[in-house]
Amino acid sequence: MSVQLMMWLAFGLLVAVMLTIDLGLLNRNSHEISPREALVWSIVWVTLSLLFNVGIYFKLGETKALEFLTGYIIEKSLSVDNLFVFIMIFAYFAIPKRYQPTILKWGILGALVMRAIFIFVGIELLDKFHWMIYVFGGILIYTGFKMAFGGEEEIKPEHNLLVRLVRRFFPITRWIRGSQFFIKRRGILAVTPLFLTLVVVESSDLIFAVDSIPAILAVTRDPFIVYTSNVFAIMGLRALYFLLASVMGMFVYLKLGVSFILAFVGVKMLLSSIYPIPTSFSLGVIVGVLTIAILTSITIGKNRGHKI
Repeated sequence: MSVQLMMWLAFGLLVAVMLTIDLGLLNRNSHEISPREALVWSIVWVTLSLLFNVGIYFKLGETKALEFLTGYIIEKSLSVDNLFVFIMIFAYFAIPKRYQPTILKWGILGALVMRAIFIFVGIELLDKFHWMIYVFGGILIYTGFKMAFGGEEEIKPEHNLLVRLVRRFFPITRWIRGSQFFIKRRGILAVTPLFLTLVVVESSDLIFAVDSIPAILAVTRDPFIVYTSNVFAIMGLRALYFLLASVMGMFVYLKLGVSFILAFVGVKMLLSSIYPIPTSFSLGVIVGVLTIAILTSITIGKNRGHKI
């Protein structure tokens, strides 16, 4: 058995156990996640990610470990931007906090499947069509520019194709019926606002994946490193949402920092055939930009009277 196959098995076992504990046993019933619970689980997922990175270092070497860490930080920083979208989606559908964890739980499980498909398709495209490097690089630069100067995002579920399909084939209940996605009404299957919200959340993650997958493919094309770093970033997303949701407005410059990171990795991808930018340098730039963006936001937040 190869070392990487052993790492795949260890990764699969770890994720299966943690999914069972986090999303199954401890969060079987709908409840509002407290800041303390969110903090504990955020620490757990970050710690597990770093320990897994240590395992990669000893089993696969320093280069792979550096690629994993860089990819994890990229995906984690990009996922924070996705949290802003989740906040707007929940506000639009007026979803109570106690039901938000249920939606995010199923959204995460769906994201794990979608990311696997996107990653392996992206790697195949890059392997077979070298010119796709320039397409992916261009997408990242365009997205970074749009994020920085495109103004505030708007949530318009009525324009969402999947939402329109659901509305066409199923009646929609006006009120939330507990944590149920589907109910029987007069013998007819109907969907609740929770299911519509889940559809929009999954749609937003699909769009998000179009940006995030090329970003990590600019660092490495190793499927193991790309997928595992993605999964660890996604698995901690739910806890991070409830940890940061109440103070998200304080990080006023974080979006600008993330947009710079997207543009940077886009340039890295475009230059890969001419001058490959070392992963260690990329990691330094990414960490530096995030640090500056967070510290600047906190400083401005203090000056404006925000409580941290």
